[in-house]
Amino acid sequence: MEFKDYYATLGVARTATQDEIKRAYRKLARKYHPDVSKEADAEARFKDVAEAHEALIDAERRAAYDDIAQRHASGRPFEPPPGWDSGFEFSGRGQQGTAGRHADGADARDFSAFFESLFGRAGSEGLRRQAASAMQGQDHHAKVSIDLMDACHGARRTISLRRPVVDAAGQTTLQEHQLEVGIPKGVREGQHLRLAGQGSPGQGGAPAGDLYLEIHVLPHPLFRLDGGDLHLDLPVAPWEAALGASVTVPTPDGAVELSVPSSSTAGRRLRLKGRGLPGAPPGDLYAVLSIALPPALTEPQKQAYASFADAFPGFDPRTALEA
Repeated sequence: MEFKDYYATLGVARTATQDEIKRAYRKLARKYHPDVSKEADAEARFKDVAEAHEALIDAERRAAYDDIAQRHASGRPFEPPPGWDSGFEFSGRGQQGTAGRHADGADARDFSAFFESLFGRAGSEGLRRQAASAMQGQDHHAKVSIDLMDACHGARRTISLRRPVVDAAGQTTLQEHQLEVGIPKGVREGQHLRLAGQGSPGQGGAPAGDLYLEIHVLPHPLFRLDGGDLHLDLPVAPWEAALGASVTVPTPDGAVELSVPSSSTAGRRLRLKGRGLPGAPPGDLYAVLSIALPPALTEPQKQAYASFADAFPGFDPRTALEA
């Protein structure tokens, strides 16, 4: 995916004020509007200009775009880094919505994959927000990343959020603030936590909006999260898989003993009921077996493998590959 330089598209400096961006957009929109322009590529240029304006005219989207532009290496294909928007505070609740039509006729559904990869949700939300009236303060939303163990056990954490603020000179800056948040035990990936009154202030005595935090659970070195279930790769020795064994398995609540049935093979899933994320019902923990082979470094160890092969003369682990 190509990285788009929205400032270059509009022909403005990165320090341009909101008024300068508006003026540049209006000038180019008149020049390339498909109904009046005689330029050969007018329609494509008009869409590019509309997309750049949509990205930069909104203080929240512009701040997020500027942040990721600083991290992008010029000339390289672009892919949004995983979790790049974690910690950004946007207006609105963050639900998926239908993109709207721009004031000058550009349809948000025509915007590029680059725009959608950054603002697929926040962009649509912003378009709706422009038409919203508000005596009550606007709701805000932000994505926050938490550790898996906090999701399992619950915790109280201090989180930092960055909120774009436009100053008197029309420049957008990121203002960081911190909140104390109670993470409920058993919270799921994608679940929203509501912090009442932490959105925009209300007007005329109306109540403030709320802040909705979308939970993202960070990868864990041992456990993989799948809904409320956890998956763990469990290495076993060949003799444990063949003969059966009782092995010690880590769980979020401490180690437990697990019986590995005899004649187990790699990939077999052994279920530990209720050992996943807490909830009603709680998730399960699945131990996925893998066979760990000890290295044959000494002569007795090599002899042991040779004896092993002699005991299974007809065994061919590659029969499934035969046509």
